[in-house]
Order: sequence, then structure tokens, then C-alpha cells
Amino acid sequence: MLRVPAHQRIRIDTPVYLIRLIGQILIVVAWWLSLPLWSWADASLLLPRASSSTEQQLRAEALYLKEETVSIASRYEQPISQAPSNVYVITDEEIRMSGATDLPTVLRRIPGLEVMQVTGGDFNVSMRGNNQLDANKLLVMVDGRSIYVDVQGSMYWKAIPITLPEIKRIEVQKGPASVLYGFNAFDGIINIITKSPEDMRGTTLQAGGGSYGTLNSAAIYANSYKQLNYRLSYGHDQTQQWKNRDAFAYQDNKFNVQTEYLLADGGKLSFSGGLIRPGEFDGIVTDAVVNTGVPALSYAHAVYDRPNFFLRAFWNGLDVSGPVTPNALLSPFLHITNRNGTSDVRLRSHTYNIEAQRTIDLGTTTRFAVGINYRHNTTSHNFQDRYRTEDRLGLYLQGEWKPTPLIQVVGGARYELNSFINPTVSPRGSLVFTPVPDHTFRGTVAVGYRPPTFFETYGDNLAIITLPPPIPSPPLITVNGSGALKPEQIISYELEYQGWYLQHRLRIRSAVFFNHISDLIVSTAPMPIQGGTADIYGGEIGSEFLVTKWLSGFGNFSYQEIGQTLTGTARRGGPRFKSNAGIRGRWENGLSGEIVYHYLGAATYPIAPVFSEFGSFGVIPPDTRVSSYHLLNLRGAYRIWQEQTAAGYRREAEVAISVFNALNDQHREHPLGDLLGTRVLGWLTLKL
Repeated sequence: MLRVPAHQRIRIDTPVYLIRLIGQILIVVAWWLSLPLWSWADASLLLPRASSSTEQQLRAEALYLKEETVSIASRYEQPISQAPSNVYVITDEEIRMSGATDLPTVLRRIPGLEVMQVTGGDFNVSMRGNNQLDANKLLVMVDGRSIYVDVQGSMYWKAIPITLPEIKRIEVQKGPASVLYGFNAFDGIINIITKSPEDMRGTTLQAGGGSYGTLNSAAIYANSYKQLNYRLSYGHDQTQQWKNRDAFAYQDNKFNVQTEYLLADGGKLSFSGGLIRPGEFDGIVTDAVVNTGVPALSYAHAVYDRPNFFLRAFWNGLDVSGPVTPNALLSPFLHITNRNGTSDVRLRSHTYNIEAQRTIDLGTTTRFAVGINYRHNTTSHNFQDRYRTEDRLGLYLQGEWKPTPLIQVVGGARYELNSFINPTVSPRGSLVFTPVPDHTFRGTVAVGYRPPTFFETYGDNLAIITLPPPIPSPPLITVNGSGALKPEQIISYELEYQGWYLQHRLRIRSAVFFNHISDLIVSTAPMPIQGGTADIYGGEIGSEFLVTKWLSGFGNFSYQEIGQTLTGTARRGGPRFKSNAGIRGRWENGLSGEIVYHYLGAATYPIAPVFSEFGSFGVIPPDTRVSSYHLLNLRGAYRIWQEQTAAGYRREAEVAISVFNALNDQHREHPLGDLLGTRVLGWLTLKL
């Protein structure tokens, strides 16, 4: 890592000092107000008084942690301890209390999740030691619709098509999930579940702004008419570059609509659509170049859902326009163009998807889910040989058998056809054992695949090397894709334990895993190559706890080792040790606050050999080692107003201040990444 001398570091001591002082004051004041917490602020809350039985139930529920229900592992709601996979949940309350402006910052708290911020607009997220630049092995969805960009194998984390206040919860499944979700559910999946129009009834306004020209705003209106519920939203997001305060790292406007129509038979028709129009984007950083093309994304999503059956169809559109720029260290010598000699990317792609699933219950002990999925991808790209299409067809079956309350067996397989590769079969099997109530053991074996992308298969561009005179420059290098590539493969083994203690005030979770990864694809000249293996194994342990009804927290620790025969930029890298901890307070007088701490150990990441090849011309390759760092994020808030409406929802107003990297531990999270500093934001949220 490029270290910055202490006397040259940009320090933001004053905000950090103020935040520490405010935090200390909040803790003291909150402790005093918690005895018995009937403060002057509560007198202004115009809330109807509940019945004595309701009050007793609410007081009882406030004294224990509730077990979450999840749908990501089996596609129906079930207790998280009975899910056949390792699943974590982030709630809307945790997102709001984090003060984050993007989802990767919130996701850092999950053990085993790899989050790497490279620039102000570029993040890479993966699982269990398998992260990389332009990460492409994690399937991300919004309400079951994939937002993973198939045609180029990437994720635009800043261009999530909804605003943060619209999110109800985020479900994260670690490990391959190809049986139900198909290709690209390699390391795992993330499903972002939005709130229904009924959940958001009324008007919600949120605005945050502060350091580095950061603005994050949302305006949402939701209502209903007879059986029709609808939600409209607009969002604006922008931030400046960490390395240059005079230039934007990212800027966008997003629009979204969601409708639901309730049917008499208990079914539901829903439609959503939207678009994102970024104005600035400092690019996706790859091994030697930065893809600074600005992406414009659009979508339409329709679902018919009734008990034991759903039919889903969606369209995703992507337009990218902008140059491919070599890394600043390489720009005097390296230039990447298409066949016509231009470095400007022109990419247009479309994804059409339709899927149906039927669930069949055989008595009370056996359930089968059978489904079919068809996807058609098209792309027009001036850095590939010509207009190309791809077709995918998947057939899957998953069965669950629960002969006793103690044992649940889950198994299934998916048969998948793809235009680029031979057919694949993705099996998964799980055994869930509950010897006593509140204590569950689970073992899982699963296989997943990632097929080669359009560019890896049909890429067609030139690498132009210009050496300083009088040294002659080499001839143009033609860089092509390869039609002989196989899909990348992962075979995963995992054991997990979940247990509740202290009358559901404490939950302990632990897991051990072993992932065997093979056939990773590496983009090189003159064409992509693949080969070698990686064995990544380790363990995770964590807890969530409730101290009082107003104070809760979490803590977890991850350890992993990587053994590999991979070479070059295919080599896996990541910290051996990671830990996360947080504490959250929410008081009846309107005060709330959260402190979250992350520690990541040192890591070594591969960089492209081209940096060393130009060493004789003065290029100093970046240090491949990234030092350990501490990341402390804070948020304090005060609810200044609240009342109950006649329609049954609450109106409220809240002001808040949040700090990212409050310790000002300036660090890089990848050798080619920016030096990250401290960001302070102020927030105003209105629910009307």
C-alpha cells in the first residue's frame, strides 16, 4: 500500500472531535433519560393509547430478540434457523441507523462478506476471500429481479434502482445458490426486498449532505385506491472523488414506480419499473484500465404471485458510453482501442427473463418446488466482434422432507443450458438438525457456476504500446475473446450452528466452510485463459444481543486461509482476520444512535504484470500489500416530532448526523484504490 507520511495526511480533527464529544454527551443523557424514559418529548407524541393486553404484549416483545423470517433460501417465508443455507438479514432500521449512503457500507457488518471500496463510485462485494477488482461472482437482486449485469459480469453498486428508505430488508445468503437462482449465484446471493406501498403510505422525504460534496436525497409517495396500491419515488445521489474534491466520483438521478393489485383468490399482481441516469462516474477499476463509461440503466418487472405459485418476467436495459482509460501509471505507454482505433465504449444490452415456479405439498412432511427459467441476452458493443445474443434455459427441482420436528432434509438440482458452454448440473443438499428448541445445526454441500461473459467470449480490441524514443514500439497487440472457455466452478461445504440464550436476549452463530474454486477466467493478451484452483477455508462466529429494550448490539469475527495454484491476477486475495462490532440505542424520548466498528487485517492482492514490464521506464508498481485498517462509523439522531394519522400510519421528523471513518484512519482497500478519508453528513427525514 502507498503510505502517506503523517505530516502530509489530510486530517479532519474538528469534526471527529465534535462527534466524539456529541457521542459522549448522548450516552450520558440517554442513560439518565432511560430511568424511566418518560420525558418531555413524549408529551408531544399524539399516539392513541393501546389496550392493557396490547401494552403487555409490546412490553414483553421488547425484552427479547425476534427470530427473523427469510425467503431467500427456499423461496418461501421460514424461520432463519430452519433455512437450508447460511442467511443473514439487515433490516430497514439497521440501514437507517447506519447513516450510510450506499449498501456496501451497510453490508460490511456481515461476517464473511468481502467489501472493497476502490473509488468514490466503485465498490466490489463478494464472499469469503473471493473478492477482486470488477467482482463478478455474487448475484444481486431487487425483489427477486437480478440486477447483476450478465453481458459484462459486473455490478454497479451505486446504481441500485431504488432509494435507501424504500428498502424493507436485505437478505444475504452465503454459498452457492444455483439450484433456485441459476448462473452467477456463485459465492452467494443478495436479495434487496422493498417495502410495499402499504408499508410506505404517505410521503417520505429524506436529504443528507456533507463532506466531499456528498448529497443523498429521496422523495417517495405511496397510497392506495381500492385494490390497487402504488408507490412513486425519486432519488438523487452524488459524491466527489476521494483523490480530487473538484471532480465527481458519481452522480445520478433515479425514478421508480411500483404497483400492486390484490386479487380475490389471495393472489397478487405487481408491476415495477424505473430508470437510473448517472451524470458522472469515475469508472470501474480493473487490472490495468478504468472503464469510465457512464451507465444508464432501465427496467420493467411484472409478477403474478399466489400461494404455491409465481410467474415472473422482467426486462433490464443497459447503455454505457465513455472512454476506456489506462491506469494513470500506464497511460504514457498503454492505449486500449477498438478495431477502429477509438477508446470510447458504446455498449447497449438487453436482458429478457421469464420464470415460473410451482410448489407442491405432500402431506405435512414433504414439499417440492419445481421451476423453469428462460433468459435471452443481447449486446451491441464496439469492443466485441459483432452483435451477439445469448440464451439460457434452466430446469430445477428442490425437495424438502421433515420426518420429525428434529430433522429437515433439503436437496435439489438444476439443469442449465447456455449458448456459450456445455450443459451444467448444479446440485445442493442440506441437513438441518434441531436437537432441542432454539438450537440448530446445519450442514450443506452445494455447487455453483459462472459462465463466461460476452466480452470474455467475443471481445475484439487492440492494445497499443508506445515506448519513448529512440526505442522502437512493438506492433499492435490484438486482444480477442475465446469460445473455448469453460464456466467457473465452486464446490462449497459448510457447517453452521445457531442458538438462542438468556430468554432470547442473545443469539450465537458460528460456521466453518471449505470452498474449492476452479477454472477462473483471466483476461490477458492475446485472449483470456483459465486454469488452476483455489481452496478457501475458514470460520465465522458472531452474536446479536439485547441488553435492555433500548440497547442492542452485535459482534462477529471471521478467519480464512487461501491455498491456491492460481497465477497472475487470478490469484485470490483477502484479509485473514476481520471483525465487526456495533451497539445501537433507541430511546422513547426521540434520541437514537449507533456505533459500528470494523477491523480488517492486512491483505495482498495481485496486480497486472504490465506494471512491472514498464518498470525500466520509470513506472513504480503499486505495493501489492494493503495494510490493516480500522473503520469506525457513527450516527446520532433526534426525532423532533411524531403523531398518528387517521389513516393509521405515523408522521414524524428526524434530524441526524453521521460520520464515515470517524477515526480518520486513511487507508486503501486495494493497491489500485483511492486513499479513503472521513466523511461527515447531516440528515433530515420527514414522514408525512
